[in-house]
Amino acid sequence: MMTQSLLLRELRAQNPLVHCITNIVVANFQANGLLALGASPIMANSVEEVTDVATISSSLLLNIGTLDSSAVESMIVAGKSANEKGHPIVLDPVGVGATAYRKRAVEELLSKLDVTLIRGNAGEIATLAGVKWKTKGVDAGEGTANITVAAKKVARLYRCLVAVTGETDIVTDGNKIIRLTGGHPLMTRITGMGCLLSAVTAAFLSISTHSIDTVAYSLAFYKKAGELAVENASGPGDFTIHFLNALHYLDDETINANDYLGEEVVEE
Repeated sequence: MMTQSLLLRELRAQNPLVHCITNIVVANFQANGLLALGASPIMANSVEEVTDVATISSSLLLNIGTLDSSAVESMIVAGKSANEKGHPIVLDPVGVGATAYRKRAVEELLSKLDVTLIRGNAGEIATLAGVKWKTKGVDAGEGTANITVAAKKVARLYRCLVAVTGETDIVTDGNKIIRLTGGHPLMTRITGMGCLLSAVTAAFLSISTHSIDTVAYSLAFYKKAGELAVENASGPGDFTIHFLNALHYLDDETINANDYLGEEVVEE
């Protein structure tokens, strides 16, 4: 079992500034989610200012959901600044298997930046691992590949943490594996839930950098928020409201009291 922690309390005390270069579909939801959590968002995309913003921020989120060449340029410039300052970078390779352009963009980012965490669904991680998978736009799609093996391969290839999120989440550093269950299917009916999760992991990593346990804790927190939200929601519309409330009111004790945090497995 993971060591119990006070990460959430520490995050709220520090109120980290999370620099988000993200997609237009989810920017508002991400900003509100980070505020509800206890972090501070800054949504800055312009290449003219991203160096300065990345310097003063606590962490950097790169999300390729609505991709164009100017966004890639900004991500590289911001990422290099974050690397120089030792700030964690989370890459969300949204729909990387959907088009050749997205895949090339992600490969460029990973070749030029030291990324702390890649957070994606099964289809996205399978694509980065070079294993066969049938994608469906930006959705997870379907396939028969061993996603745990694929995630370990990506973590080793890019020397970073990898989180594969879905019904069961997987976090790996290339050797250690942590699996987490929980959450609720209604979370898949809201645009941007995965994108917000990537921002949340960026906030947590700013408190405790390069830690597989920190990433797993942030995923457990997120799943618990979904479980609490669905207790009061009647459908996708008001689920979003209750989910933001859950992000705001959850505490470390509530998370630690649940045994769904999963077990650690060391695989050679």
